Parts: sequence; structure tokens; C-alpha cells
Amino acid sequence: MGLAPQRYLISAEVTIERAYFDWNATSPLRTEARGAMTAALGLTGNASSVHAEGRAARKLVEDAREKVAELVGAEPKNVTFTSGGTEANALALTPAIEVGGDRRRRDRLFVSAVEHPSVLGGGRFASDAVEKLPVGRDGVLDLEALASRLAVSERPLVSVMLANNETGVIQPIAQIAEIVRAANGVLHVDAVQGAGRIDCDMEELGADLLTLSSHKIGGPQGVGVLVRRGSVHIIEPLIKGGAQERGQRAGTENVAAIAGFGAAAQTALHTRQAEAARMARLRGMLEVGLKAASPAVIIFGENASRLPNTTLFTVPGLKAETAVISFDLNGIAVSSGSACSSGKVQESHVLAAMGVEPALAQGAVRVSLGWETTEEEVERLLIAWNKVASSLLKNRDKRGIAA
Repeated sequence: MGLAPQRYLISAEVTIERAYFDWNATSPLRTEARGAMTAALGLTGNASSVHAEGRAARKLVEDAREKVAELVGAEPKNVTFTSGGTEANALALTPAIEVGGDRRRRDRLFVSAVEHPSVLGGGRFASDAVEKLPVGRDGVLDLEALASRLAVSERPLVSVMLANNETGVIQPIAQIAEIVRAANGVLHVDAVQGAGRIDCDMEELGADLLTLSSHKIGGPQGVGVLVRRGSVHIIEPLIKGGAQERGQRAGTENVAAIAGFGAAAQTALHTRQAEAARMARLRGMLEVGLKAASPAVIIFGENASRLPNTTLFTVPGLKAETAVISFDLNGIAVSSGSACSSGKVQESHVLAAMGVEPALAQGAVRVSLGWETTEEEVERLLIAWNKVASSLLKNRDKRGIAA
């Protein structure tokens, strides 16, 4: 069953039915998460208090910790709740990481050039200790460059996302982990976009640190986690004060949001495979339809392994800002790229790293599907694309060549 259609008043006589295709930015709240949050909001206690009310709140937090841990095959004690994926990334990106009792500081941070801005910023590393690693034209990390650059560091920290938020391209994390391990390094994986959509077992990936975000899998906004491998510890917390989260993150836990996150994680774990197969079928339908209407359509990362729900496309001559507005007026919510960069008229750093020409990158439109996207909604998007393409590209022929 799809989302209940949203209708917006356009004028006194006209309403328009909406279809949502921006799931990579945020997903709707799952029914299970809403129920868990509503129940949690009825509690009074602080999860750090020892009385009955406090213990009831603590139980909700620990139950959610177990559910989130199960989603990624981790030990619950190694799950640290944060305010979201950005904070979890900032917590992970520090030189002060202990591994198996070795407390020597990490001397250098290596990140792929297509990372989320919260990783590209380098966390708590000095700017001259952060190095970007190249990707190929398909958006996949250059593994030879990774191995070569790690040779200059004695104790590197490497941060590579599981799946890209703009293109959906999936990185070969298990292979990356082998290279990092051979260089005595620590691997952090930003799995915000991948979790709940593809397999995300921490042991199989070989990750030492893993970031998740609630609102990408149907939980509430404002809560995320950093998951650690058992022998890995963050020596210097990002937020200091109380001893919450086993000393890894101070501050009173947001019990209701955490409970919602746990419920969403549990649902995502049990439904992921069926949802992924259905979304992959719809994405295939979408991409065939886009190309049928406009043979000049370019799908970025098309030949790489991608998330089953993500398509980033353009046509030569298209302007993304104008296209997004045109889609919106036709009742279709899409994005011009990462939501964290919305409102900024600039080239995507992801497409720039992939070697895409600026003029082409400026027309990139992202369509991301979810577990409640319907075939009828995809058909409506394709109808809207026909209108958008014929209007915005009227001075070009169907191959995208100037008339």
C-alpha cells in the first residue's frame, strides 16, 4: 500500500495530488516508529534515573539499541546514540581512537572525494592531515590509489560511504576493508544511505566504525548512531558532560526518538529484501521510461552497482533548478542532489569527482524511491517528465542537440 496521496490547494478551483520521490533526503515516518514514539512520549522518567519511571525509559532505550544493533549485526553495547548521522560522523572522525588497547593517535585521515560534507570536513583532524582519494568516472573509489596513499601513513583512519546519497553508487567496502587492514588502518563507513536498502552487516563489510541515521529508514529525524567494533573505542567524546552512552556521548537521551529509531530498524531488517526487489523493478521502469521520452538521458553511475531506489539523471541543456520546480508544479517531489546542499546553485562535488563536465552536472536531477512508492506514481512521474522535457528542451531535438 502506498502513501496516502497528499493534495495541495493551487487555486480556489484546482488541487494537485502529490507524489514523493525524495526518499534519500528523508523518508516518511513508519507506522511502527510512530507507535513506538507515541508510547514513549507517555513516559515521564529520565533514562539515567534509578527509580521505576527512569528504569522504564531506560528499557525503551536499551530495547531500541538491540534492534539497531541487529540491523547491522553488531553488539548492542557498541551502539552509541547521537543526534543524527552528521554528529555520528563527527564523533568517528578523530585521531583519538583506541584499537585493541593501542591508544596511539591516528596520524592521517583519508576520505573518498564523493563523501557527505560531514565527512569531507575532516572531523577533528587538522586540515593538513586530511586527504581526498579519487574515484573513477563510475563513482567507485580507486582502490590502487587507496593502497598507494595509505603507504605514507603509519596509523591511518579511512572513511568511505557504503552508498552515495546522490548517485546511489555502492562502494566495494569489503575490498576496501582488506586494504585498510593491511595498512594498520581503521575503517569508518558512513552507511546512512545503504542501511535498510542493502545488506549492511558490519562484520561482512569489515567496518571498524559505522554511521546510521534514523530518518533514512523510516524513523524520526534528529537521531542517529555510531556503531563500533568491539575492540575500537573513541577516547575523546565529541560531547562531554555526563556519562550517558557509556561515556561516548554526554546528554540526556531522546527516548521517544530512540524508540522510533529502534522500531524503524526492526521493520527495515525484516522487510528490506522484498522492498529492495520491488524498488529495483520500479527503478528499471523509471529509467526505461526516461530514456524512451528523451534518448539523450544520461544516468550517472549507471554501469556501477547502485542502490535499488536511486536514479541521478540529466539531459544536455537541462537546468536542475528549473526542472525541479517544473516537476513540483506537476505534483512531483524530486531533488537536484543532496538535501544538505539544496538552495546552493553550485556543481555537485560528487559529479565533479566523477569527471562530469560542469554544464552537464548543473542539470542533474535525483529521483529516489521508497518502500511505499507505487507503479502508478512512477507512471505519473514519467508523464510529468514528458511535459518537463518538452517545455525545457523545446529548442533541442530528442537527442539533446541544439536545433
